[in-house]
Formats: sequence, structure tokens, C-alpha cells
Amino acid sequence: MNMTKKQGQLLSERFEVAYNQVHDALKDIVQINDERFVVLVKVGAKKYQIIETFKKDLEQYARLRNAIVHEKMEVGFYIAEPNAKVVNHIEKIANVLSLPNYALSIASKNVVYFDVQDSILKVTDAIKAYGYSKFPIYKNTTCIGLLTAGSIVKWMAQNMESGQVNLSDIRVSEIMKYEKDRPIEIAAKDINIFEVENIFEKAHKKKRKIEGVIITENGKIDEAPLGIITAWDLIEIDNTVD
Repeated sequence: MNMTKKQGQLLSERFEVAYNQVHDALKDIVQINDERFVVLVKVGAKKYQIIETFKKDLEQYARLRNAIVHEKMEVGFYIAEPNAKVVNHIEKIANVLSLPNYALSIASKNVVYFDVQDSILKVTDAIKAYGYSKFPIYKNTTCIGLLTAGSIVKWMAQNMESGQVNLSDIRVSEIMKYEKDRPIEIAAKDINIFEVENIFEKAHKKKRKIEGVIITENGKIDEAPLGIITAWDLIEIDNTVD
């Protein structure tokens, strides 16, 4: 057997191994009764941004896999042989899906948060400094919700006199009275990206919009935030591989 034939054989075997790893990962992630590869990819792409990122590649690899497996001449000999670039790519996808990143990897770090007794001027300073429009609010170390820039504007509009408003003695608690319910979830730092997407998906099915998932050390509401993830963070996930 010459070196070219041997190399091709090894690539085909590596492709099969990686394909099966992807298949197993998809079954674990998507969790539907139908275990067909292409169905798992189609359903998974609708639920998870990472799978959507790889959808076209995985559909092509499903066709290639059929050619490799079903047109095999004999044990250990393949008619169709993937090239090294394809094999490396599906191996990387298998790694991403089998060992998904922690959600904290896509979370906004250095979360700016306030206590209900803080001056609202601290919040307006943070808006100016960081450009954020939503802030977790705590009371006695427990997160009670989010304060938004919109609520500050509402308060100002209703308390303006002669075109001016005095914020110097106003506490966050006063503004929170103008804040509508903005559901949030708390999750531990070891939660992965797929699990966070499931939190948003379950809320959506219940017609309940959550503003974000706050990541803490152990997923407890009285712990300081390590990061915060919004729906936009999930949309902007970049798990492309070379």
C-alpha cells in the first residue's frame, strides 16, 4: 500500500470518528426522539446559535459520510476520501459540540451593579462611563431586578420643574418604583452555552421574556455577579473554526 493510499485511509477513518462524535453530541444537546443526523442538525440549528453556525457544513458532511460509509468497497478501503482540511474542520466542530464553552466566556464581565440605597447619580455616572443601559440592583446582597435608563428618564419627566430636575438626593429605590418587571435568571459559573440558551428557550415557550442571565459563583441570588448574558450575546456567539 503506497503512502498516498494509506494517508487517505487514515483521513477517512478520522472523519468517521469525528462524525460519530458530532452525532453523539447532537443527540445529547438536541434531545428529540428522532436520532437521524440531518434532523438533529435542522432542529438544533433552530434552538442553538452554535449549531446554526455549523449547519451548512454539517449538512455537507452528512452527504460525504454517506458516500464514505455506504460506498465502502471493503473493510478499511474507501472510494470517497475527505481531504485533510475537511477532516480537521469536522474534528474541531466535534470538539466544540462535545466540550461546549462555559457561558461565562460570552458574558459581559465586570458587571456594574448597585444597591437600592445608592444615589441615582452613581447610576447616571455609570451610564456615561460605560454606555450601559441596564444594571442589576441589589438589596441586602440579594438581586431584586434590573434598573434601566428608560426608567430614569420616566422619573425625570414626571419630576421636572421649570425644565430642570434635581437628582442629588434621589436613591435607586425611588427610580425602581417606575421600573416594570424585568425577569432575570441566576446561574452558576459552570453552566455552558447550550444550557444558557435552554433558559431563554424555555422562557420563550412560556411566553415569558427574560432580560438576562446573571452568572454567579454558585448560581445563588445573594452572590455577586461575575457576568451577565443577554439574548444579544447569544446571537453574537462566534464559534467559527478554520
